[in-house]
Amino acid sequence: MIIVIAATLGGGSGGGSTSTSSHPGHSASGHAKAHTPKTYVVENGDTLTSIAHKTGVPVATIIKLNPGVDPQILVSGEELKLR
Repeated sequence: MIIVIAATLGGGSGGGSTSTSSHPGHSASGHAKAHTPKTYVVENGDTLTSIAHKTGVPVATIIKLNPGVDPQILVSGEELKLR
């Protein structure tokens, strides 16, 4: 017997599954659809990826707007620019 399990990460074009959580305004946290806040205050346990999912702002954009921030060491209470 052979069992094949496949999964994709991100927005790849393989398979027929799509995820709405990567699109702005479709996050499970209930943020407004068309409004991206100017800033985000880092909370305990946040990563750039989790912030991107919460806000709908891509990680690359967060990094570009916050050049002095070390993505490996986010400090709780630190304010990040989102636009």
